[in-house]
Amino acid sequence: MRDNDVVMHPSNETLSLFPDEPATEQTCEPACESTRESTCESTCESTCEPTCEPIPDPAGSVTPIYLVGMMGAGKTTIGRGLARALGREFVDIDQLIENRCGVRVPVIFELEGEAGFRQRESCIIDEYTRRPMLVLATGGGAVLSETNRRMLAERGLVIYLRARADDLYQRTKADRNRPLLQTADPLGRIRELLALREPMYESVADVVVDTGKMSIARLVQKILPMLDACGKTVPSLPSLPPRPKQDCS
Repeated sequence: MRDNDVVMHPSNETLSLFPDEPATEQTCEPACESTRESTCESTCESTCEPTCEPIPDPAGSVTPIYLVGMMGAGKTTIGRGLARALGREFVDIDQLIENRCGVRVPVIFELEGEAGFRQRESCIIDEYTRRPMLVLATGGGAVLSETNRRMLAERGLVIYLRARADDLYQRTKADRNRPLLQTADPLGRIRELLALREPMYESVADVVVDTGKMSIARLVQKILPMLDACGKTVPSLPSLPPRPKQDCS
């Protein structure tokens, strides 16, 4: 399969390409019109995003969209583009945790360990997968929990943003906000994590997208028709059992 292919799953940053973004996206900024895609590519390149005029939502009126994949796969940036194109709210789980804790992810890892961070992550995932019409970017390790995988698969349409280990390394090598990569061999660590997690990403994915070298605008335009082709529907969100009482702060 070519790097720029977008395929349905059978079961059911150059560095600047994927910069850090705010945890939520509630405003609509001017962007290149999709009808000028060829001109847009030559002038805006990877910074160009789809038009902010919302299009008819191919994922349905309420079905949430969840992005999974490795760190550096582009979940935040592509998620923002999808949310803007669909006129939806965008939420990034890692950045939401940072906002609530008031510190960056590495500090949470240092103070509470990975287990403490994962507990917070699961709590937030349960909270936000109960909300309709979201585009939600999960953390790279969110799929390690069977409970998280079940919530994602049952409550929304899951997109796995797939990337090669070498590309992930190039996108993340200068990022000090990745505690799992603060090792003597970060590329080796990425390969190890990818080998462990990829079967889990694939197990929950309704759509698989190879990010490759495509611009954000082109990736979003590739993904949109695949959401319609997937045709996944989920049970009414109000029918979910009540959340257990937990402190997600």
